[in-house]
Amino acid sequence: MTRRLLPALLLLLALSLGVAPAWAQRFITVASTTSTEQSGLFGHILPIFTRETGIEVRVVALGTGQALDVGRRGDADVVFVHDTAAEEKFIAEGFATRRYPVMYNDFVIVGPAADPAGVGGLRDVVEAYRRIALKQAPFISRGDRSGTHAAELRLWQQAGIRPEGAWYREIGQGMGPALNTGSAQDAYVFTDRGTWLAFQNRGSLRILVEGDRKLFNQYGVMLVNPVRHPHVKASDARKFIDWLVSPEGQAAIARYTVGGAQLFFPNAAGVPGRPS
Repeated sequence: MTRRLLPALLLLLALSLGVAPAWAQRFITVASTTSTEQSGLFGHILPIFTRETGIEVRVVALGTGQALDVGRRGDADVVFVHDTAAEEKFIAEGFATRRYPVMYNDFVIVGPAADPAGVGGLRDVVEAYRRIALKQAPFISRGDRSGTHAAELRLWQQAGIRPEGAWYREIGQGMGPALNTGSAQDAYVFTDRGTWLAFQNRGSLRILVEGDRKLFNQYGVMLVNPVRHPHVKASDARKFIDWLVSPEGQAAIARYTVGGAQLFFPNAAGVPGRPS
């Protein structure tokens, strides 16, 4: 009996002192991408949201495909990812009812200063892929079903190339490890700009290809359908989504910079209504 009553007594004591123990805090779980975490964005915006609402946000950072799978299982309240086609499929399957655009940045190809494939300065990413494959220059792929990996594969398909061989290495990890591997091996890497700007271990790597419209990188957020998974913390999850797309949340995203460079550009303006 004493063991059963102890947690309740401790909670009452903590509340009487104005302190909520960790196990009594309100929190939601957000399945998101490694780019939003490894770029440092979440470290910047989530404390602001928590201070204003008292709701802690616990992030599960994975590739987009894996993050969506977490949502499908009902193991997250919100998914915040960057693969529009996969997100629309998630909605079509009934795991969410609406997708909200939040922000964008772009992808770039980084590579060694020596640039053995001669792609530096190109604004045509498909041509850059063709040159890399023709030269069989070392290329590091995330290979992790992330939004970045999906975008990379679409571009190889547009180039008419099936990347394989010793020159092309899939590591099955996030953007940070891919960049670390590329730096160690003087290899080309397809990366989102936000993670690149926050990345410190660059070695000889530098941005070689940028500016192509095909490199646009949109992020969206969705509430996991509480009809499908009744345990989803829908009310607090809606508060988080509302805040992300509000003027205040959008301003917080815009304020996040590294070395004076803005990493993400909010674009939720004009989105009517509340998450459903």
